[in-house]
Amino acid sequence: MAANDRTRVAIAGAGPAGLFLGLLLARAGVAVTVLEKHADFLRDFRGDTVHSSTLTLLDELGLGPAFAAIPQRRITQVAAQLDAGTARIGDLSRLHGPHPHIALVPQWDLLELLADAAAREPGFRLLRNAEVTGLLREGGAAGAAGGPATAHDGAGPGGGRVTGVAWRDRASGKEDGAEHTLEADLVVACDGRWSAVRDAAGLTPHAFGAPMDVWWFRVPRHADDPDGGFGRASRGQFLIMVDRGDYWQCGYIIRKGADAKLRAEGLERFRARLAALQPWLADRLAGAPSSFEDVKLLEVRLDRLERWHLPGLLVIGDAAHAMSPVGGVGINLAIQDAVAAARIVRPALLRGGPVPESVLQSVQRRRWWPTVLVQGFQQAAHRGVVGRILDEDAFDRPGAEPDGALPLPLRILEEFPVLQAIPARFVAVGPLPEHAPRWARRAPG
Repeated sequence: MAANDRTRVAIAGAGPAGLFLGLLLARAGVAVTVLEKHADFLRDFRGDTVHSSTLTLLDELGLGPAFAAIPQRRITQVAAQLDAGTARIGDLSRLHGPHPHIALVPQWDLLELLADAAAREPGFRLLRNAEVTGLLREGGAAGAAGGPATAHDGAGPGGGRVTGVAWRDRASGKEDGAEHTLEADLVVACDGRWSAVRDAAGLTPHAFGAPMDVWWFRVPRHADDPDGGFGRASRGQFLIMVDRGDYWQCGYIIRKGADAKLRAEGLERFRARLAALQPWLADRLAGAPSSFEDVKLLEVRLDRLERWHLPGLLVIGDAAHAMSPVGGVGINLAIQDAVAAARIVRPALLRGGPVPESVLQSVQRRRWWPTVLVQGFQQAAHRGVVGRILDEDAFDRPGAEPDGALPLPLRILEEFPVLQAIPARFVAVGPLPEHAPRWARRAPG
């Protein structure tokens, strides 16, 4: 392609939000280009949950049968396993609708499905190995990605209208790559919690802090193991286990900043911790994880932009509001952002010319309160659950629940199972689910 190019909408990042948005806009008849810095979608330990509301959205887009053909596991119940016993937290089978469950598939399968569907639309283009390195501005100024913008480069919130992106072709095999520009009437940042586009725009999220990070790894699963997903918590330790068929995808919660210290203790010490926490895993821990190379660190962030837009630029998904892994709802929220954005910006895009900033502001207004609500829930969980578990001394303080008793909220959920539908809906559907606009819907096929 030419070193200089043009599109109506440039989307940075081909994750779930970026590809859903690209697909929807292409079905609206809008020329859209999605830029993905990697050559493929094959990256491990990404969020592999496809929530009930997303499954309904896939049905509405005519992609339900194609998704159903992908090998998958389903979660219908979520439980907490404590020293005092096991309690069910959420029962998804109580949800109304065609999908009372969460599907677990490798995220790359979902992304390939969306990319293939979008590629059938004449206005869609996906550029792989295309790393966004900066923003184009009215008047020729360009803000560099990957670091804070300055007043000199025009990339701050007070600069001119965003008119496109600069990007590097990583397929050349050279570190510096070939440089290109892509002009656009609207740029959408869908490039995640470490968003280079957001940095280039000079937008800084407010961080709420988090008491933990997560180690992700795999452990073999046996046929007689429990089904579904659950958390195992004990004094000072918290393990999340997600049933992936022939293996468990595990998330071991560690205190924020403790990664280097725990790795220095050695792999055998870590395996011993796991065996003590979940004894029925002991027989398979000799080779899993086989080394700390198999243990991936997720640095947990919980933050939110106060402003998701500038003239010519919209920020959505994790780039606008990084979510904690609590509840596993980040992907669901990002996809719902994308659906709302497509519906709201479509009329302005079809009229031609730049999208008024008031339209972009409408996207933020639509998605603001569900974001605040979910992040507020996650902050409460950080303080009242995760932080307490990681703080071993908290169990001995006055007023603490005795070791032999389930916490009061879990006792209530066990006593009144109908209440388990509330956390199930909050996680699997979300506080404000979005549906595909009629103009984007297709019959299966």
